[in-house]
Amino acid sequence: MPIRIATAPVSWGVMEVEGWSGRKGYGEVLDEMAQAGYAGTELGPYGFLPSDPAELERELESRGLALLGAFVPLPLARPERHQQSLLEAMLVARLLADRGAPFLVLADEMNEGRMAVAGSAQTGMNDAQWNCAVDLLNRASAAAREMGLRPVFHHHAGTYVETPAEVERLLHSTGIDLCLDTGHYYYGGGDPVACAHVHAGRIGHLHLKDVRPDVLAEVRRRKIPYLEAVRRGVFCELGEGGVDIPGVVRELEAAGFDGWGVFEQDVDPTQPGVNPVESALRSREYLRGIGL
Repeated sequence: MPIRIATAPVSWGVMEVEGWSGRKGYGEVLDEMAQAGYAGTELGPYGFLPSDPAELERELESRGLALLGAFVPLPLARPERHQQSLLEAMLVARLLADRGAPFLVLADEMNEGRMAVAGSAQTGMNDAQWNCAVDLLNRASAAAREMGLRPVFHHHAGTYVETPAEVERLLHSTGIDLCLDTGHYYYGGGDPVACAHVHAGRIGHLHLKDVRPDVLAEVRRRKIPYLEAVRRGVFCELGEGGVDIPGVVRELEAAGFDGWGVFEQDVDPTQPGVNPVESALRSREYLRGIGL
């Protein structure tokens, strides 16, 4: 089956960051997703879309949108917060399971230290922190599977699982599959095509994101923090940046990938010239142009 194409609220500026949110309500965002030609969405921050399963089902089905899953960050380097964060993650997981969504997309939470050096990080978690992080992810994954969800891990700029080496360690340390985010892998210094080639059998979910190389080069040169880089437009419409999206798709299709590709463009909709629905429309057209 061809890769099915969805999007997510983050492309409208709705992010899991305190004080950062899009300017539109969920109804308008869902309308624009459907208008732009997407077949599904992820949940976005818990509470953005309705948290009542029946209401959520009505809102999505009335627009012909499938619910794929939710991005759920965990404080991997903070073991004192692990138990509470696991309980909070399972609240989201229960909503997804009640709606029949397939994925729970786990991630490390962003932190100030790593956001400050995103794109050029040199140091990360120590062995003890990694061991605790792996234990938390294994517990969250097991609980998700019991609910009928497929857990996947999303590497992310500004977290302790950003660089190719950190992604490798995560894959070798756990049984959890990867949500390959083409833009974040590129941001972290990797080649998404190479990742798709080497780890095709461990890639369970796909986020399609593109990066402006000139902006990323400036970010690295001037050590611009992650959220400021987003405001400066480090992420762009698909096909306008340095990520070889067709190459990633070819590798995954050759390996028999059968799932969803989620267009994402992290934006700050308060910045001049940012128009999420127009970007979503053009990125959808780009994906049609490469056969998706």
